[in-house]
Amino acid sequence: MTATQKICFGFLAVIAVGTILLIMPFSTASGTWNNPIVALFTSASAVCVVGLTVVDTGSYYSFWGQLIILLLIQIGGLGYMTFTTFLIMLTGRRFDLRHKMAIQQALDRREIEGSGNIIRSIIGVTLFFEITGIFLLLLVFIPDFGWDRGMWLAIFHSVSAWNNAGFSLFSNSLVDYQSSVLLVFAISSLTIFGGIGYQVILEMFFWLRDRLRRKPRNIVLSLDYKVAVSTSIFLLLSGTVSFFFIEIKNPQTLGNLSFPTQVLASWFHSTMTRCAGFNSIDIGQMTTAGLFATMFFMFIGASPGGTGGGMKTTTIRVLTSATKSILQGKEEVLLYERRIAVSLILKAIGVAVGSITTVVIGIVLISLVEPELNFIQLQFEVVAAYSSGGISTGITSGLSTVAKLILIVLMYFGRVGVLLIMSAILGDPKPSKMHYPEEDLLVG
Repeated sequence: MTATQKICFGFLAVIAVGTILLIMPFSTASGTWNNPIVALFTSASAVCVVGLTVVDTGSYYSFWGQLIILLLIQIGGLGYMTFTTFLIMLTGRRFDLRHKMAIQQALDRREIEGSGNIIRSIIGVTLFFEITGIFLLLLVFIPDFGWDRGMWLAIFHSVSAWNNAGFSLFSNSLVDYQSSVLLVFAISSLTIFGGIGYQVILEMFFWLRDRLRRKPRNIVLSLDYKVAVSTSIFLLLSGTVSFFFIEIKNPQTLGNLSFPTQVLASWFHSTMTRCAGFNSIDIGQMTTAGLFATMFFMFIGASPGGTGGGMKTTTIRVLTSATKSILQGKEEVLLYERRIAVSLILKAIGVAVGSITTVVIGIVLISLVEPELNFIQLQFEVVAAYSSGGISTGITSGLSTVAKLILIVLMYFGRVGVLLIMSAILGDPKPSKMHYPEEDLLVG
């Protein structure tokens, strides 16, 4: 198999194993065999770090079932190739060129060498943030649930937040903690750093380390870092302001809350729309404008190399910069005094067109299966599934089996990536020495 085929089949294999384990009686709280569709949907949602659920995770699954879901979230967040490479490294085996190429494809890296070091860095960063999140959340959950239950809640929600999965053991997600500054800070920080990408975190670490040591060496921050950080900050702040003013008069969401809680809830919702899946307000009671704004931010998603999904911040930044260049009459796209290659612009267009097409097809198919559904709720569900947003208006459990299977396919496409799936199906492109004449075409 090619590198892309290994990645695609690897995710399918993990989903299949997770489904089998979640079907077993020891995975359910009732001790009975689980519904295969419920097990498949939960496994796919966990591996694809989406967070959509058809049952209440905290009451439906036993401790072992919740542990299996947590492991699936961790594997899905790290990525199949990262996880398998880590296991190979633990056994002391060396990986060949094909495996290095698969890692390069999975992590979207430019070079093949240094795969072992980058995997160690990813595992180290993951453990650091997840353990830090556990200690912070212990301060929130132990006073309410004691040591045993509080410890498990802290572990589960920290791992779920870092991997942008959005699975919660509470039936109403985190609505009961909407005014908790510590929980909002911990969950939102884990979500932001998990979704911004490992390369950005490592660059940030080295930059801070040299500043603290007062070294004269100047680190030149990469274009990936600049675009991911600036775009993420802009989206987070604009999302907070947007949700605050859109929902401020809605008594079902922000209207009846105190001003500090309104700001916290707006910030938290803005953070969660970046493919995290938790919620501190009732999504089903949001206004139409609020739902559309949420869909927009979910569709953009997180940054490349992170645990979140969506079209990615760099993609939308390249597209907006290309649009700006066209409007200004320029023939090249610039970002931070760097020229963007035509191949990257074409890739961004491919990601955007592929994502929009997939979402539209999903909406049409589910509309045919569930004609009585509210269109905005249906559209919201499809965007949440494809973008790994995981936020739902509450219609997931009531969908038919066929509609759930469609959402599973959308979750898989969103996690693996449309371009990667098409590459696995069509094979690697073959170079051609033939060039055709250029001709003008009326556009716009």
